[in-house]
Amino acid sequence: MLDSICQELSDQVTYLEGKTIETIYFGGGTPSLLTQVELAKILDTIHANYQIVSYPEITLESNPDDISLESLKMWNLAGVNRLSIGLQSFKPEDLEWMNRAHTVDEALNCIQLAKSIGFENITVDLIYGLPNLTMDEWQNHILTVLSMDVPHISAYCLTVEAKTALANMVKKGKIVPASEDIQSDQFLLLLNTLEQNDYQQYEISNFSKPGAESRHNGNYWKGEWYLGVGPSAHSFNGVSRRWNVSNNQIYMKSLEDEEPYSETEVLSPDNQFNERILIGLRTMRGVNIEELQQIQKLPDEFAEKISDFEKSDWLAVNGLTIALTKEGRLRADYIASELFV
Repeated sequence: MLDSICQELSDQVTYLEGKTIETIYFGGGTPSLLTQVELAKILDTIHANYQIVSYPEITLESNPDDISLESLKMWNLAGVNRLSIGLQSFKPEDLEWMNRAHTVDEALNCIQLAKSIGFENITVDLIYGLPNLTMDEWQNHILTVLSMDVPHISAYCLTVEAKTALANMVKKGKIVPASEDIQSDQFLLLLNTLEQNDYQQYEISNFSKPGAESRHNGNYWKGEWYLGVGPSAHSFNGVSRRWNVSNNQIYMKSLEDEEPYSETEVLSPDNQFNERILIGLRTMRGVNIEELQQIQKLPDEFAEKISDFEKSDWLAVNGLTIALTKEGRLRADYIASELFV
């Protein structure tokens, strides 16, 4: 797999058309299992084939049970300068049914351990909208993370995806999902608590201290180009998307045999217009009307819909920029879909 990933990095060198690489993100699967030699091999391949900024943001996803003094030192030596840690919850029952391997104690201790090695650029993940998660428990999760003094927090609402073990448990009545009202209340509690503690919500699910925004994720929401490498990875170059086959064996065999291992979709003006709305509204900077007009002419009913959402206090209009209000962020997908062409 490592050889295949490095081969793809070499094969796709022209995809970004010579653009300088600002961020490198090791995510998906369990990249924390890579050894220092394996991490170095991937990074060496990137440096050999691409132009890199002097101080790139290099993020590695990890779980609390992966974190030890040895692993932290190894990641540091390999060049990783940002950690993304999947805490998810501080409730043992939740960790158990989510099949998380770490314990609450590991979740509580891993941040301090990472800081002791010199990692300061740390982000942690939390999940709300879990079955049976009370408001008091959710508030305790938030306050516990605040006590860890991390500069970045990502919080996601639990979603029930079709054809998953969770969906099957919901169908059989073994789990009762949280209602939309509870999910909304927990989201607003999160917003208000983090805001009171000097965190800025710069994207619907992401909060940071000033200057600690994720450069990597921020580029997604700005519509910047990116190259995804490995099974299931997605890439974007402004006018098209490509995605790799998800099967590991087919991915490796295709690279070995020099056969196609990805599909490509050329984005129509409608696709580009809708995507700019979808990702732009997720950010606090919002969407610039002039940028949309550069893609294509605004639909006749566009201005009327904007006005209606503004009257409902779901959208804020500032000159040529539209952005979601706090209430609007609860309905982000709906509002975006209503503005699609």
